Order: sequence, then structure tokens, then C-alpha cells
Amino acid sequence: MQKTLGLMRKAIQEFNMIENGDKIAIGVSGGKDSLVLLEGLCRLKRFMPIKFDIVALTLDLQFKEKQTDFSEIKKICDRYFIPYVVKLTEIGHIVFDIKKETHPCSLCARMRRGALHDLAILNGCNKIAFGHHFDDVVETFIMNLFNEGRIACFSPKTYLSRKNITLIRPLVLTPEIEIKRAAKRTELKVVKSNCPVDGTTNRQAVKEFLNQHEKLDKGIKDKIFGAMRRAGINGWGF
Repeated sequence: MQKTLGLMRKAIQEFNMIENGDKIAIGVSGGKDSLVLLEGLCRLKRFMPIKFDIVALTLDLQFKEKQTDFSEIKKICDRYFIPYVVKLTEIGHIVFDIKKETHPCSLCARMRRGALHDLAILNGCNKIAFGHHFDDVVETFIMNLFNEGRIACFSPKTYLSRKNITLIRPLVLTPEIEIKRAAKRTELKVVKSNCPVDGTTNRQAVKEFLNQHEKLDKGIKDKIFGAMRRAGINGWGF
């Protein structure tokens, strides 16, 4: 976990993600990435010189109209004495039963983002932290390049003027393998996703493509990430 904490702190400082007086909503789905983000920010809060508050937020998408048990997330929040809010939504029902989307991820993501932004504002937060990591950055860049023919990626830090809230991604310098190790060593219990298309998405295909090429050309992800940073696209410049 120490290596992950170091990389998180580096990202926070390099991209000026957190400032004194911030109240940060952590979007916690229950997956390993968001759990490590939650654990990491709770630990960093103890010794970083910056003073900030945290609240953990979870959207229950209720796939197949069933509620999910998020009690393991509450245990982490209770251990660090931070508020935890779970909001029931009908996103799963809308995406799969009403809209019957053939490619549901885009609509689901948009609805989740909107609901989470509103929930963060309702809880007095000025920033939202997401669990996107190093591999997500590279995968998103490749997806945009291959699928849409454009050079773009999400930013490490984004201000949404319409909502007056800032999105931050403290794990963007942390490789997925380190997140897996951190989750295992700290014995974080992942909440299994009930999404009907979990593991069969376009992102999963790109992940497998990159992992295959990483075996043939070790360091290819680092090269892509380095090119993004040297080009300075979407706020990724050094």
C-alpha cells in the first residue's frame, strides 16, 4: 500500500488536486479501484499537510431491480470516522429494461456521473474523486484513437463550470497491478458488480489488447503515457 500512497501523493501534488478546505466526495462503487482510492485518501488525510474533509458516496444502480450489500464499504468508513451515503437509483432498470441499450455503457456512465455530481453537491462537496488509474488512462486514449479517430483522454483534474465542482483522479499515476496488490495486502473486500455486461465491454477488449502487446513489447503502456504527457493533451503535460 505504501507504493500506492506514494503515487497518489505524487499525482495530488503534481496536478494540484487537493487544497486546504476542500470537501471531497469519493465515488465508491465497491470495485478494487474505488476501495483503494477510499483507503488511500483516508490514510493520506492523516499525514498530508493539506487539511481536507472526505465523504464517501455510493450509487446503487439496482441491476435486475435488486439492492446491493455495501456493508463492507461502510466498515471502512466507520474505521476512519467518515460519513458514508448510499443513494438508491433506477439506472440499471432504465438502461437495461426501459431503454434496452445494445451498448449500455455510455448511457450508464452518463447517468451515473450526473447522479454522483448532484449527490456530491447535495452533501456540500466542492470536489469528487474517481478511481481511474494509470491503465485506465492509456486504455481511454487508445479507445478514443481506435473507435473515434481522435487524440483525447479524460484529464487528471477537471472543473465543471455548470455544476461548480471539480473532478480529481488521484490514482492516475498508479498502475492497476499496484492497486491489486494494495487491495490484497490491506484485505479490502470487493463488492461484486451485478452489471449484466461486466467483463464483456469494449474497454475490456482494449485492456486485453494492450496487455497482449505489453507482453510482446514491455513498456508499451509507459511509452503511450509518455507520449500523451509530452504532447500535453487534455491537461496531461509535464
